[in-house]
Amino acid sequence: SAFDAKQQQQPALRGGAAGRDTGLFGVPELCCPEGFQEAQDKALQESEQLVQKACSTPPGPETVMIFDQLSDSLCRVADLADFVKVAHPDLAFREAAEEACRSIGTVVEKLNTDVELCQSLRHLLADETVMSSLDPETRRVAELFMFDFEISGIHLDEEKRKKAVDLNIRILDLCNEFLIGTHIPNKIDKHVLPEHIRYNFTAEGNYLQVAGLHADCPDDLVREAAYKIFLHSNAQQLARLEELLASRNSLAQLVGYDTFAHRALQGTMAKNPETVRQFLEKLSEQLSKRTQKDFQMMTQMKMKLNPHNSVLMPWDHPYYSGVLRAERYNIDPGLYCPFFSLGACMEGLNSLFSQLLGISLYAEQTKRGEIWSEDVRKLAVVHETEGLLGYIYCDFFQRPDKPHQDCHFTVRGGRLKENGEYQLPVVVLMLSLPNSARGAPTLLSPGMMENLFHEMGHAMHSMLGRTRYQHVTGTRCPTDFAEVPSILMEYFANDYRVVNQFARHYKTGQPLPKNMVSRLCESKKVCAAADMQLQVFYAVLDQIYHGKHPLKKSTTEILKETQERVYGLPYVPNTAWQLRFSHLVGYGAKYYSYLMSRAVASMVWKQCFAQNPFDRAMGERYRREMLAHGGGKEPMLMVQGMLQKSPSVEDFVDALVSDLDHDFETFIMDT
Repeated sequence: SAFDAKQQQQPALRGGAAGRDTGLFGVPELCCPEGFQEAQDKALQESEQLVQKACSTPPGPETVMIFDQLSDSLCRVADLADFVKVAHPDLAFREAAEEACRSIGTVVEKLNTDVELCQSLRHLLADETVMSSLDPETRRVAELFMFDFEISGIHLDEEKRKKAVDLNIRILDLCNEFLIGTHIPNKIDKHVLPEHIRYNFTAEGNYLQVAGLHADCPDDLVREAAYKIFLHSNAQQLARLEELLASRNSLAQLVGYDTFAHRALQGTMAKNPETVRQFLEKLSEQLSKRTQKDFQMMTQMKMKLNPHNSVLMPWDHPYYSGVLRAERYNIDPGLYCPFFSLGACMEGLNSLFSQLLGISLYAEQTKRGEIWSEDVRKLAVVHETEGLLGYIYCDFFQRPDKPHQDCHFTVRGGRLKENGEYQLPVVVLMLSLPNSARGAPTLLSPGMMENLFHEMGHAMHSMLGRTRYQHVTGTRCPTDFAEVPSILMEYFANDYRVVNQFARHYKTGQPLPKNMVSRLCESKKVCAAADMQLQVFYAVLDQIYHGKHPLKKSTTEILKETQERVYGLPYVPNTAWQLRFSHLVGYGAKYYSYLMSRAVASMVWKQCFAQNPFDRAMGERYRREMLAHGGGKEPMLMVQGMLQKSPSVEDFVDALVSDLDHDFETFIMDT
């Protein structure tokens, strides 16, 4: 497999542009950082011509096509730059990409308030004869473009429009500042802490730096100290959050919504804040008995290990749930890793995709200059009858300066080009796997294996969401639907029939024993209700913060009240967890999405794949109903097409809650 032996594919990537045959991702300009300026200028020139073309074309399907070309010419640079600015090892490349993102962002803001450009789209939407002749996807794309104009305040008078632009810019700045603030360590005079725990923190003169919650530390005192110090309120960060929430609210109201949540939820599966509230309340209600039981188990474990202090506190939850998991099911990752070499896992994915969808992954040679680190692998995604569907660049290994989160980036969206050819999608999957010892394969823990499957779910969505328009291609769909394909892949990764196809000991070739897979799956259910309740608490908090303004109380008082009402573990005085809630930036009013996506994935798994995870007919239905449309069809209609019924909020809640029940067969087998 391409992944087990590190191929010596090419000479080192240094040596200036002369030693390159192409630029990043095969874009010729990007053989050096300065190329971003060139790519950006080209895109801006192209976009100016397209704006003029849009304004002079009579209303018709061509209008939507031109808008999509316009979006494509800007996204091709912006999306690529979005990836390069976080992942490229060379600072000069990262800075050039950052700059490109900024200037294209500014142009997009301008275009979204270009009255003449908007007029050409409005003429189309107002022309009932033309509109009724368009296919549903084209209609939806036209409406989505209009929606972008409207949330930028295009329909307002000059003065208010200017205000909307200023608010948008201010919000971007606040988001960046708040995000940086969520990660900044807190300092404390070292004499405040007992001497025997100081070594857990980084010393800086007379101060100790607390950079996180130390949630896995066995010493209760260390976790308590970290919690109280790291989450200590900070006036500057508090001011940023308050201004961010107020500005989002002002912008939403300026462009005609009751609250920011109403604006953010338009077009999603949930559709409006009322549905989200209902979903979270019902879920919370269904979870409460199980959560109480989980908290009791954790409390007993705490008493056993620490008789002096047995009140369960927020810093105890992640730690004691882990202790319970380990005690009840011996699932030391070290026992599993030898069965999950990266090569074996990739073979497993290849085999699954080939059985379900008729798709294979092939390792492809890269040209010099095409990739940013020599351990990146390029995969061609090929369908047995349709041929090449697109490319996945796998950037799987840790390196200095590389961000730690696992993620999927769209580098180029698919679309039908003017000449009738299809523009192939290009994505990057980024993981942070450990670099293997020389000669040994890379071994994945069960968690890493599940993450690989999750991210591959996004990649397949990108490859198979072959829409006519780039604007709705692949994963460019509502947030609460976007995680469905990736979470569904986790269900495959936790199914013994699937795992048994690829999990082999890298030395002996022995398959992973069935009871080890069952134990792993059951261990995930330990304290799962309490873990889910915590997610519900975060989601409720996010809805309140983005709900009706002015807020009734301070963000900290709302946190305290919501924590005690929804989560159930006591609020700790002088802490302000919300100031570390980085998801408020990217998922404002949409934190619930992950839970709702999981509910849908669970229903799809149980109804369509649990009986036979390799069912080709189901795989084809899944592709046809859920993956093929990208964001070009209303998400609830896609879910209906797949499940052949329209699920209610109660169905979602039931799906999530029934996943918490222990599998009886395994339970008997292991007792």
